[in-house]
Amino acid sequence: MVKCLDSRKIPRDLTEASLSGAGLSIVAALAMMFLFGMELNEYLSVHTSTSVIIDKSSDGEFLRIDFNLSFHALSCEFASVDVSDVLGTNRMNLTKTVRKFSIDSNLRPTGSEFYLRPSTNVIKHDDKVDDESLEGAFVFTSNNFDKYSHQFPITAVNFYAPWCYWSQRLRPSWEKTAKIIRERYDPEMDGRILLGKVDCTKEADLCRRHHIQGYPSIRIFRKGSDVRSDHGHHEHESYYGDRDTDSLVKTMENILASFPSEYYKLALEDKLNVTEDSKRPAPSSGGCRIEGYVRVKKVPGNLIISARSDAHSFDASQMNMSHAVHHLSFGKKLSPKLMSDVQRLIPYVGNSHDRLDGLSFINSHDFGANVTLEHYLQIVKTEVITRQGYQLVEEYEYTAHSSLAHSLHVPVARFHLQLSPMQVLITEDHKSFSHFITNVCAIVGGVFTVAGITESILHNTIRLMRKVELGKNF
Repeated sequence: MVKCLDSRKIPRDLTEASLSGAGLSIVAALAMMFLFGMELNEYLSVHTSTSVIIDKSSDGEFLRIDFNLSFHALSCEFASVDVSDVLGTNRMNLTKTVRKFSIDSNLRPTGSEFYLRPSTNVIKHDDKVDDESLEGAFVFTSNNFDKYSHQFPITAVNFYAPWCYWSQRLRPSWEKTAKIIRERYDPEMDGRILLGKVDCTKEADLCRRHHIQGYPSIRIFRKGSDVRSDHGHHEHESYYGDRDTDSLVKTMENILASFPSEYYKLALEDKLNVTEDSKRPAPSSGGCRIEGYVRVKKVPGNLIISARSDAHSFDASQMNMSHAVHHLSFGKKLSPKLMSDVQRLIPYVGNSHDRLDGLSFINSHDFGANVTLEHYLQIVKTEVITRQGYQLVEEYEYTAHSSLAHSLHVPVARFHLQLSPMQVLITEDHKSFSHFITNVCAIVGGVFTVAGITESILHNTIRLMRKVELGKNF
């Protein structure tokens, strides 16, 4: 009888224990754990996809602009924030959401907020004045100004420019007022008040020392309160009231009525009806920090910082619009914590939302006069959407290109705003759980398969080497 022997056998590499097999099993287990951890981390991680779409902003939606700018040589007295756009919007001298602070040469505030109530009435001037009254004010120069301004308790000075239209209109009233006050309060006999004038075209240094930027500027100096520091800092009052002779004479007499007792100053001013609009503290320095925000339509437009007044003229050749940008951003303010969390997930978001911060733009004398500083900003909206469809972040980033340009008019600092019709949409992607399980199974099966193949190769190689050593032939 022939016995049929079953030729199927279990491979010896699977039945025999070996040191290499044990080591390979440990390596396979560690590999599976490592790959499983990587897959789990990948499943729990936040993934995003970026796309560019048409801006979904609704018609009539406004964009907020936050800014903090320091101008080295623009007085808060005349600094104006204006906005305009291609739709015809033109808003000038915005004050409701804007604050101003006089600053020194180191861009540090020299006091509290500078407040100037906008004038609602047209400033009155004399319609006609006799020519014989045109010489009454004392002529101040750089050589005698300090002497006389500290000699008289009250010194009222008209800083003017002969070419200025408003200076020409004020001149008859000022000269007549000076003559009337001199007759009533003789400087030699009474000695309480002196009215004078300074021609800023001849005494440029004197006018610059007193931070005169618009013509005419009427300043009232009180003896003992005009404190001057090393930087030429002055504390005095500016007159913004009517410029006709009657108003000027009344103002000077009201000031005299409060002298010398400061105790009765406020009571006498109320009694004599000296309005808040006629006298205010003059700017204590030549620079101004402007901070706040404005809202503009989402169309191409301009944010303009300039010197503006309805009753003053400016010498364009003397205007310097050099400035430092402490902050300039668009859209809603994001908390540092929220921005940090978003950047941890999406590193490139928020890198350009304040591109101009910390930069200075200086108009050197080498470039000449009548220089306007232009900034061209291209603004792009970025929106981050969660997997549930909620808006996580809406922020605006921009590119900036700046230049200096000669102007025929009074120089300004102009920010050209160009909003992109496209927006960047960043959406959080969700990885399904079934995909995670499939990958885990693939990891387990793949590691087992590779481990088995590796073990079989090692086992057969070791057997072959042993047979060669024993001298067996195949």
